Parts: sequence; C-alpha cells; structure tokens
Amino acid sequence: MTKKIFKSTMLVSGIVFVLGLAFLLAVLYRYFDRQLVNELERQSSYLAQGVELLGEEYLQEFHEKDARITYISGNGKVLYDSAADAETMDDHSNREEVKEALETGSGTSVRMSGTLSEKTVYYARKLNNGNILRVSSTQYSVLTLVLQLVQPCLWILLLMMVLSGIFAFRVSKRIVEPINALDLEHPEENRVYEEVEPLLSKIHRQNRQIQEQLDSARQQQEEFSVITENMQEGLLVIDRYTRILSGNSSTWNIFKTKEVQNGQSVYSLNRGENFRQAVEKVLEGKHESSLLKIDGGFVQMIANPVVRGSNPVGAVLLFMNVTEKVEWENLRREFSANVSHELKTPLTSISGFAELIQGGFVREEDVKEFAGRIYNEAQHLIQLVEDTIKISQLDEGGISYEREMVELRAMSRNIFTTLKDTAGKKNVSLYIDGEPIFCNTVKTVMEEILYNLCDNAVKYNREGGSVSIALRQTETDISIKVTDNGIGIPKEDQNRVFERFYRVDKSHSKEIGGTGLGLSIVKHGVAFLGGSMELVSEEGKGTEVTVVFPKERG
Repeated sequence: MTKKIFKSTMLVSGIVFVLGLAFLLAVLYRYFDRQLVNELERQSSYLAQGVELLGEEYLQEFHEKDARITYISGNGKVLYDSAADAETMDDHSNREEVKEALETGSGTSVRMSGTLSEKTVYYARKLNNGNILRVSSTQYSVLTLVLQLVQPCLWILLLMMVLSGIFAFRVSKRIVEPINALDLEHPEENRVYEEVEPLLSKIHRQNRQIQEQLDSARQQQEEFSVITENMQEGLLVIDRYTRILSGNSSTWNIFKTKEVQNGQSVYSLNRGENFRQAVEKVLEGKHESSLLKIDGGFVQMIANPVVRGSNPVGAVLLFMNVTEKVEWENLRREFSANVSHELKTPLTSISGFAELIQGGFVREEDVKEFAGRIYNEAQHLIQLVEDTIKISQLDEGGISYEREMVELRAMSRNIFTTLKDTAGKKNVSLYIDGEPIFCNTVKTVMEEILYNLCDNAVKYNREGGSVSIALRQTETDISIKVTDNGIGIPKEDQNRVFERFYRVDKSHSKEIGGTGLGLSIVKHGVAFLGGSMELVSEEGKGTEVTVVFPKERG
C-alpha cells in the first residue's frame, strides 16, 4: 500500500508540475504578447506626432533597434522602411493591419515565420494626412520558448521529483503506518481515520460472523468426536485415493495399531485380500460387506460409498467386532451337532432294545434285563435334556430364583453324601476343610456348581484317591476350592474342558458316564452368580478348581 500511495503521489506531482508549467507559460506568453502590442501602440503614437510635424525626414533621422518602422501611403505604396529598401517593396494595401487602419484608424496583425520559430506583430496607425505608419516587432513563438526552457525545466522537474519523492515517501509511510498497526482481531477498538470506519465496521461484522461459524463448526466437530469416540464400532472415512481422512479410537483398537496419521493409506491397517477387495469395490461406488479375520478374531466390515453427483469421492467404513457372535454361532452349530449325537445314541439303544422285545427275539428271562437297559438309557436321556435346559437358562438369564442365605459347609456335606456310593465304588475319600461360611446366593445354582465339580472329581479320580473341598473367606471374597488327585487334564485340553460335550478321554466316556455338560454348567453358573474361576491341573497328578464370588453377591 505504501508503494501505491508513493507512486500515486509522484504521478500527481509530475502531472501537476507539467500542467502548472504549461499554464504558466500560456499566461506569461499572453501577457508579454499584450505588452508587446501596447508597446508598439505607444511607440507609433509618438512617432506619428514627429512624422506629422517633420514628415518622412523625421523617420530617417530616428534610429530604433528593437522595432521596424514602415511608412505607407494611402494607396499602399511603401514610402519608408527602416529595415529594407522602400523602392523594392511590394504594395502593402492588401496587408491586414493596413486595411484595418485605413478603415478604423488602427490595426494589428500577427504573422508567423516560415519555421514557426518566430512571429511578427504589426501595429498600423492612420495619420491625419491619410498615410499609414506601421510599427512591428519580432517575438519568439511558444514552441521556441518551450524548447529554450527544456533544460532548465528538466532540472526543475528533477529537483521537484526528488523533493516530491522524499515528501511522498514520508507522507505515504505516515498514512499507512496507522493502517498497518490496526488490530483486525478487534477492529471496533481502532480509532485511525474517519474514512476507514466503514471498513472496520464491516470487518468487525465479518469477524463476528466467521467466529460464530467457527464456533458452530467446532461444536459440531466436538459433538461428532464425542459420538464417534464413544462408539464401540470402528468408524473410518477415506477419500477416493484410499487416504484416511478421519477415524475413531475403536478402529485402532480393532486393528491393534496406534492411531494412524491422516493422509496414510487405509491399506496400512490391513493388507488382506478380503479387505483390499472390499475397499476397491466401495470406491467404485458399490455397497460392500465383508467378514475379516484379524488376529484370531472376526470383524464385520460394512463399506458405503460417498458419492458427489454420480462419481464416488470416498467411502465410510464401519467395523464391528463380531468375534463373540461368530464364536457363539460356531458353538451353536457344535452344540446342535453334539446334542444330536448325544440324543441319538440313547435313542438308538432304546429303539433297538424295544424292537427286539417287540419282535419276540428276546427270551422271557432276558426281558427284565433289556427293560433295565431301556430304563438306564431313558434316564441318561432325561439327564441330558435337563442339563441342556440348565445351561440354556443360565445362558439367557432365565433363572428367576431369589437369593437366600446358604451355609456352604452344610451344602458341601450334603453333596458328599449324595456322591458317597459313587466314591465308595472307587474307594475315593471325601474331605471338607473350613469353617461354616454363610453367603447370600442362589441356592440351586450354587448346588449345581458344587455338585458338578465334586462329581467330576470323583468320576475322573484313580482307585483309592481323594477329593477335598476347601472353604475360605476374606473381607471381600468367598472362595471354594475342589481338589482331587486323579488322572488330571492334559495341558492342551485345559482350555476346552468347559465347552459343552467336550470330553478329554472319549474312549472311556461310556464307562464313566455323564452327559459331558457338567463343567459347562459350572462355567455358566459361576458367571450367573458374578464369580470367577481358575483351573490348575497336571496330567497323572490331579486337578484343582477354584471358584471365587464377591462377598456382597456370593
């Protein structure tokens, strides 16, 4: 802005100087021109008096260096000329000043030289005798005067431009300095120039409008961030070049990576074929859904294109961790297959035995034995159905039992009494360690947990082994530890023994009996009561299962 003001000031100064000089020359030229005419008129006046008294002789004796004097008769013949031979001069009756003098008594005219560098001013006066006395003088033309003044004018112009430059620089700097010092963040507080007030007011209104828009955008951004950051699902926005524009923390958690910088390729998160194909298809404008396997888990990816007009410009990717859902689906399939198998076995036996009896292929004395086998298989089938119902109720929270105060030592003693005959067949000793402990719990669920733990400890024990229950309590927890010194569980099977229908030694499952749902009932029962469970086992040495319940809930 300083440069612009400086240039404008210099330009105005130059124009003013040139126009002023031209105007001055014009005024002076007109002034001197009028002065010249007046001088010629005065000169002709006193010359006329001398000529009228003395005649032509007066002119011959009169010596005038600055003016040319011509004496002309009334018919136009030149009688005398101070600058030329009168005899050789042309008739002057047609000269403008002469004609005007003959008519009005005086006349003037101006004639330019051939080079336009000079002009001659003529003044003619009519004498009493009818003759014409003409006085003329030569003067430089305006062009000549200008050309003669070029050099001094240039020096004056240079001096004026230097002075103008100095003053223009200082003035422009002084004008601009307050403007440069304006506080545009608070324009309403500035007091500089009255002419700037409307601009500052407009800036103030625009600043306020921009601030309101920024605050609104920031609020929307914060609300969006709060919403996305509290989503369990991963949310990712990419452009058509696969560059990440934004994402939430759930996305980085799902892909088990640190927060990715905006602008990086989405392929830096996952380079799997399914992921790559889904991204390519959504950037072609197609809705895409794909199941990704990430670090042993499963993630459902739903991709929707972002379209502007008819062209996709990016995509929104939604990631949901469906590992539990997939595992439950797999468990459901496995459970259905296992239930079908477990139900089919006793039903096949029942059907076979009944068919033999119906067909008369069984001797009378063997009917009782066959009926006993049918009864045992039916009991096994009933137990299987009951255990399956129990797990389903625990899974779905379908148990509506109320909590009550239960003494755990007495409950343990009752369970050992129930298992006494089974334990006696293998000479397994049963022990209870701990003082009576009361807890507020669901009695039937707690009985199922203790019974199945003890039942398994007896079934999978060795001849002459032992099973013990240790009851302990602290200020916050109640723990029940069931220990046996039986066959133990191989390390590779310890993570699966709580699955439904899973048996470590399938070859002896028929001999041992049971439905294969005991430890699964324990697992779901402990979860139902809000407890936790730990299993420690070594093959050939025995197994120890500890369940812990919070005292306020146990």
